[in-house]
Amino acid sequence: MDQEREFMDDGVAAGSHQLPASTKAEAGTSVVLALTNQKGGVGKTTTAVNLGACLAEEGSRVLLVDLDPQGNATTGVGIDRSTVKSGTYELLGGTGGADSILATDVQGLDVLPSTIDLAGAEVELVSAFARETKLRLGIATVRDEYDFVLIDSPPSLGLLTVNALAACDEVLVPIQCEYYALEGLGQLMRTLDLVRDGLNPSLRVGGVVLTMFDARTKLAEQVVSEVRRHFGDAVFRSIIPRSVRLSEAPGFGKPIIRYDPGSRAATAYRELATEARARWPMARASEQPTTEGEST
Repeated sequence: MDQEREFMDDGVAAGSHQLPASTKAEAGTSVVLALTNQKGGVGKTTTAVNLGACLAEEGSRVLLVDLDPQGNATTGVGIDRSTVKSGTYELLGGTGGADSILATDVQGLDVLPSTIDLAGAEVELVSAFARETKLRLGIATVRDEYDFVLIDSPPSLGLLTVNALAACDEVLVPIQCEYYALEGLGQLMRTLDLVRDGLNPSLRVGGVVLTMFDARTKLAEQVVSEVRRHFGDAVFRSIIPRSVRLSEAPGFGKPIIRYDPGSRAATAYRELATEARARWPMARASEQPTTEGEST
């Protein structure tokens, strides 16, 4: 790439960092994935919601954990936050669990919602005992009920994100196909190294998801090439396109496969879900029947 240095973080030079290989979960186990990128606006929550919905559509049992105080994953699956009585905040405090989990309109997809109280959790965790492992302990009580647990972490590297990294088996890193695509990833990789050394020795980067691809621009193609060169086989083949319909869907509280099931974005997320099920071949639930009027 002609402007390669513009895409590089000062801590990440092209080819300088080899991602750990996926652990390839064994059959009969569940897998906990944290979607993480401290750079905002990269499609992290969009990917958490829509990947979860597509995995459920394919027959997996999925729990979406909304660990972002903004609560966009919660509203993105049609849950009114004002009606939520308990969620991830209570789970972190040790007072919530299975009773905080809510079903969504997508069969097989449940959500552990975010409430406004989560905004103060980062400050409260500072003085808490074993503050980095609160989420791990909470998820351990329910993970066996699911094939996939997807944690939507906030766009920062604070204590909430550290809890997500300590709780997960592997990390999914969404990267947008735009200028400065790799900005800040050096800091994320250093954080992963620290969590691996001190809290979660088996932590791995399970994959990189390319988002917001605009086929009309040469820049997007350059970013795809650069990310694939930099991260190799960790990058999923499926690429999520920039889509107005995808941007509209959260406003209606629906994943894209419910809002516009025939759209390019819906197809891309279905393909991503198929890749994810192949990458983590755990025991799968029976294929769930499609209700009348829903897309197959």
